[in-house]
Amino acid sequence: MSQERWDECHQPLIQIAKKIRRTLDQKLIWQQTVDGLGTTLHASRCIICPYSSGTKELLVVAEYCCQPFSSMLGKFLHLIEEPGLIQAIATLEPVVLELDWQSDRFERGLVLIIPIYYQNQPNAIICLHQCAIDPDSLLSHWSATEIALVQELAEQIGIAIAHTNLRAELVTASQQAEEANRIKSEFLNNISHELRTPLNKIICSLKLILDDIADDPEEQLEFINYAHHSALDLLKLINDILAIGKLKTDKIQMDLEPVNLNDLLNDVERCMRPQTQERKLNLLIQTPTYKAIILYANYRGLLQVFLNIIDNSIKFNRAGGGITISTKAIEKKLVAFNQELPGMVEIAIADTGIGMSPHKQEKIFSIFTKGDGSRTTPHPGTGIGLTLCQKLIEAMGGEISFFSPGEGKGATVTFTVPLYRKSDGLG
Repeated sequence: MSQERWDECHQPLIQIAKKIRRTLDQKLIWQQTVDGLGTTLHASRCIICPYSSGTKELLVVAEYCCQPFSSMLGKFLHLIEEPGLIQAIATLEPVVLELDWQSDRFERGLVLIIPIYYQNQPNAIICLHQCAIDPDSLLSHWSATEIALVQELAEQIGIAIAHTNLRAELVTASQQAEEANRIKSEFLNNISHELRTPLNKIICSLKLILDDIADDPEEQLEFINYAHHSALDLLKLINDILAIGKLKTDKIQMDLEPVNLNDLLNDVERCMRPQTQERKLNLLIQTPTYKAIILYANYRGLLQVFLNIIDNSIKFNRAGGGITISTKAIEKKLVAFNQELPGMVEIAIADTGIGMSPHKQEKIFSIFTKGDGSRTTPHPGTGIGLTLCQKLIEAMGGEISFFSPGEGKGATVTFTVPLYRKSDGLG
């Protein structure tokens, strides 16, 4: 390369590097790179594609292209079809290819592939094309000096891309931290309000008894029962709070054993019938038609799942509404917990309550999340009940989901539990 050509190439590339270092806008970096290289090196086309480890296809995100050559912007380059790209990524060295005439792809030409990397990790690819509009056109190869200059620029681009990626990660992490702090603060505000409510009920009821306000023993018994129910509510809230520590672990460890579904449903009814009757709600448990369905689960954990979900349904339901529990055996052999099991049992708990809009359902199983985060909501709760249910069900090898057609249209929580065995016939 002549000194004149050196100056012609070197100075513009220095200017490109300066512009790149002055911005954290990745799109601008990409476009300035392809425009600068394409113009300076008189390329027919210059494209750039971001790359990350494990990527199987590269998207052309920026392009410099001369007429009459076709644009590749927005197209994908599949690595399995591009050995030159694979070589450049693997070696972090430039690759020059001469392509034969291919009318179904792009024109005959030369391709210079330059890997862009930071700390020996590739993060993008530059491809410079010298194209011909017919098979007999002469093409000029890039000199070693020109390739070296492009490599030098590529190093600056690699650093710039790494910095913009790091900045984006920091911004995302900061936003996530702010959101987490907001949710936790909201949770603590809700908790303080929720704890005071049953505690005040207990104090007021006992104070009425101590002050001998009751007109007769029957009214005094009502005060005692009211205090007792409030104490149970307070205990559940405290248990929910204590469960937060368990939720921070990836898995809840529990012993699994055969569990009779009918016995479990009887216990669920015995526990929840008084609350549903008090709220004037209909509780319908559709028992299985089989003589016996035996689950492979943890009895106490599964009972807690039922009680938490039904408790939510009671809170978000209106007098005269209903809660329905239905079960369905899905016979499909599976291997779980190092043994072969005959299938799963799907359990659905549906209510006629206030429901939920679709966008709120996405985070229903997130810790500290409530459908309504306001402390003034008429529906109390800590926002961790369903999260705990999810962890328990997953620990037992099942899955859980929430669905509501919309606000005012009720909701259904569905979960699966491994089937241990079942007996055919009517019970």
